[in-house]
Amino acid sequence: MASVSWMAVMLLLITCRESMHCDGLTVDPPDDLVISDLGHFGRLQISWSPPASQINETECSHLYQLEYFNSYTDSWSAIRTFKRTYTAQFDLMKDVRVRVYTLLRGPCTNDTLIKSSSYTEVVQKPPSTGVGTPVQDFVCVYHNMKYVECNWGRSPKLPANSQQHLYFWHKELEQAEECPTYVKTGETRSGCNFTESSLPEFTDVNFCVNGSSQEGPLKPAFVSLQIQNQVKPGTTEKLDLRTDPDAQLDLRWNGPAGKIPAHCLEWEVEHNQEGPDGKMTSQQILTNQKSLKLPSIHDTQRNCFRVRSKLSKYCANKGFWSEWSPQTCQPGGA
Repeated sequence: MASVSWMAVMLLLITCRESMHCDGLTVDPPDDLVISDLGHFGRLQISWSPPASQINETECSHLYQLEYFNSYTDSWSAIRTFKRTYTAQFDLMKDVRVRVYTLLRGPCTNDTLIKSSSYTEVVQKPPSTGVGTPVQDFVCVYHNMKYVECNWGRSPKLPANSQQHLYFWHKELEQAEECPTYVKTGETRSGCNFTESSLPEFTDVNFCVNGSSQEGPLKPAFVSLQIQNQVKPGTTEKLDLRTDPDAQLDLRWNGPAGKIPAHCLEWEVEHNQEGPDGKMTSQQILTNQKSLKLPSIHDTQRNCFRVRSKLSKYCANKGFWSEWSPQTCQPGGA
């Protein structure tokens, strides 16, 4: 009989582990869930209070499970914490969805982790006020890892004489700052140049483009990115093309000057070939080397080459192709 009782207790403990209740004890979800916007354009602070029903519970420690929808990965993220505040990055152009559970463990639960059966949730909608539509085609480019320039398209629905502003924030700033140097198309602001204001790599940089008009404030646009994923390498200026003694074409070039590590670049070589009948063929060749050899080619054909580069997937999540180099041909000429 003693053996059966012991097995029953073990089964009860296993069943209660991370359960909603055990021996009649239940846990309520947290109270006062609040999402606070500190003016960081997507970096939001989440806070909550212990459930009122357990506020006098001193035998057990309160743990919280925070879940929030990450619209950048289109999935839910979850953390467990003893704290009652947490900051996370959100896309303010989409719904902000947050929910929190209470977890309880200690002598009052026989050291079993008990989780509330329900959660407290807040859903915050993107801003709906403002005149016109948000800016279009917002793109930032980290030119050869020297300076960043961001550009955007002006919505045709913006009122005449409206003025747009760009603000940015990252964790090294106490508060948001305005664009140091605007790029203009005519009298219209169409971008921002950060030549004199460096932006940190490997951290979220949050942007807001808003504005004003005679009809009222313009609808804002929010963008978050990391600039190491926005690199556009410099243009390769010169290609060296010669014929080896074995009649192979030997193509060589140098990488762009600057601080981009050579091992981070991948190359695309465009080979255009013109036959004696004037017929053109073209092929693109990808390589990690700054040289290329092609097998023997008929003397009556004219071969032209140009190259461009971008950061490989091992150094950045994405990036931009450089401009094409000047074309080099053999026989000579461009």
